[in-house]
Amino acid sequence: MSQSAIPRTLQRYVRVRERSARFVEFDFAIENPELFVELIMPPVAFEAFCASNDVIFMSDEQAEAVDTQMEKWRYSVSH
Repeated sequence: MSQSAIPRTLQRYVRVRERSARFVEFDFAIENPELFVELIMPPVAFEAFCASNDVIFMSDEQAEAVDTQMEKWRYSVSH
């Protein structure tokens, strides 16, 4: 499959959770970093995935903002 089903105009985000010699555990989001799927791939597949999806790696500030939003929903805390 050479063509992505995701329109090129939609931004793609990656947040690496854990990296080892065998696997990379990461979150992948399209357009909205707060809505993501958790994925795991071997490092070579991860690098290819990121390149083919032209991802933006989330900054620490972006990751913290996502975590804050998740906490609001999890514990019903209004901020």
